[in-house]
Amino acid sequence: MARSRFSRRTFTSGAALAALTPTGLATAHAADARTAAAQPAAAAAGETRLVTMYIEALPDGQMGYGLKPGEATIPGPLLEMYEGDTLHIEVVNTLDVAASLHVHGVDYEIDSDGTHMTDSVVEPGQKRLYTWKSHEPGKRADGTYVHGSAGYWHYHDHVVGTHHGTGGIRNGLYGGLIVRRKGDPVPDKQFTCVFNDMTINNRTGKPGDDTPNFKVKQGERCEFLVITHGEFYHTFHVHGHRWADNRTGMLAGPDDPSIIVDNKICGPGDSFGFQVIAGEHVGPGEWMYHCHVQSHADMGMAGLFVVTDESGNVPGGGGH
Repeated sequence: MARSRFSRRTFTSGAALAALTPTGLATAHAADARTAAAQPAAAAAGETRLVTMYIEALPDGQMGYGLKPGEATIPGPLLEMYEGDTLHIEVVNTLDVAASLHVHGVDYEIDSDGTHMTDSVVEPGQKRLYTWKSHEPGKRADGTYVHGSAGYWHYHDHVVGTHHGTGGIRNGLYGGLIVRRKGDPVPDKQFTCVFNDMTINNRTGKPGDDTPNFKVKQGERCEFLVITHGEFYHTFHVHGHRWADNRTGMLAGPDDPSIIVDNKICGPGDSFGFQVIAGEHVGPGEWMYHCHVQSHADMGMAGLFVVTDESGNVPGGGGH
């Protein structure tokens, strides 16, 4: 059976995933995404692919994951799968200490756990293959329901600093993973926002260390992946935009009982995501996003969701 463009986009998207910048912005090709979303769902058999991930020290003393040597970022590359897919990740550790790759939300055998306890770490200067698998929803033999793997997940180090990876996470060894269900809408733009103690994507919000701004055009379908690490609970709030508190952020129909929200709590190790249409019902502008714990926002945990008009202008911009 010939694969649809919908599935090919996901499994040949290394360049798009590598486009994730240090500010957490992944640039997708809008026309390609819209075309893909209109195609039939991919075949149910699932796909298998291999990527190489490099763990590197950054010039400022922090650490990051990258898909090419010398291109590590904080957060690391945004990875994507569909339910039923298998992802093999060859991790190359260029640090002078052991490091690892531990994932949330998908299936893996014990030798892909990424912990000292399971002897599944990557020693300095070495490489190791981790395998992540996902599954579709269904029923068990006893008739109970099996949830699928679709969701907004994340990965991180579990070794550096302590056996729980406290040093690695604190210094930027984390990234996002999205598992889609076949037929889910494909975004035009994607943003990974990580609350890590009092930082966003390890940026403090102080002069010279600005938190990331996310720039889009009005009408683009935007996808946010929100992750929390560190010691504190945070709340993610974005001005002018709302989403359904369900798996995709989109209502399935007029009778979908999902609650509509614009603010959601996220504790250490948690993650969630959603899609919105930029500027829908509100227009372009510099829309703030921030942690709504007041003292956290006051300490710099805020940035801008910049929605431009079709000409790339922001009416009333520049006042922040």
